[in-house]
Amino acid sequence: RKKVNDHPLTTCTMGARREIARTKIEHLQRIINDEKSRIARQDASTEFSIDVHVVPLIPRVKLRRQLRGHFGKVYALHFAGNSRELVSASQDGKLIIWNTHNTMKKHCLPLLSSWVMTCAYEQTQSKIVACGGLDNLCSIFALIPHVSRPSCELAGHDGYLSCCRFIDECKILTASGDGTCCLWDIERRQAAMTFTGHTSDVMSIDLAPSCNTFVTGSCDATAKLWDWRMPAVPAITFQGHDSDINSVSFCPSGEAFVTGSDDSTCHFFDTRCLLCINKFKSERTICGITSVCSSASGRLLFCGMDNFNCYCSQHSVSCHHLPSQWP
Repeated sequence: RKKVNDHPLTTCTMGARREIARTKIEHLQRIINDEKSRIARQDASTEFSIDVHVVPLIPRVKLRRQLRGHFGKVYALHFAGNSRELVSASQDGKLIIWNTHNTMKKHCLPLLSSWVMTCAYEQTQSKIVACGGLDNLCSIFALIPHVSRPSCELAGHDGYLSCCRFIDECKILTASGDGTCCLWDIERRQAAMTFTGHTSDVMSIDLAPSCNTFVTGSCDATAKLWDWRMPAVPAITFQGHDSDINSVSFCPSGEAFVTGSDDSTCHFFDTRCLLCINKFKSERTICGITSVCSSASGRLLFCGMDNFNCYCSQHSVSCHHLPSQWP
């Protein structure tokens, strides 16, 4: 039987190795600190000549047009597929179709219930719009001159209608406070599928660019990814938020989506690896995020907060803050 002192790694040897490792770590730390100081001094002393064009990471946002016409709180809006028209829903009891290029109203539709919470514009033909709210109904309007009554009303939810999005002219998805989502056949005026899985109110819904999958955000602090073509397949659940998710939005690529929550953070989820790959938070503000959206290129993330400001950040930035804001 070997004695302890006969082992090649004696206590003395281990202590010497620890001391050598500690010395190397301290040396590397000094090198890192010196390099950081050098870079900081270089950045502080760098001066760009007048002919050098420096492109900002986040461009300045300017107010281009104002659409005036509502007399109450504008609760929701949605662009048409041509990016020219949009529909806005207000608690003054009006649904207005706008031409955003000349700020003119194309249609003004009176609502039976002024407690509207969502609206949607059909993306392919841009000939129908939808809205809903505390009346628990999804009202479909055909954009026909001098016709202001809904062409059909979809009834089936047991709670308020929080969000709706068209798949095409014949199908629409709705999210409700009863914790479910429904896929509706507009021509038959009945629910073709019902998606259950959330344990609390479903607050937001968004379709992928392919229109085959959609994501939902709920007050149970989770987001779920669904495929409406395969209702028997369980939804994929994304966790990470500490409070209600108020808004979800797909990126233009369809391979990722963003969520905004009452915990003051935005999470960037990748649908390929099924993980949160980035988080965004403003250290200066502590309030809920009510809406999120990506730019057309997918490079920028915009989010609206309860403090009446809009914040912006880059999806690819690894830091955990939202650097720019506009009141």
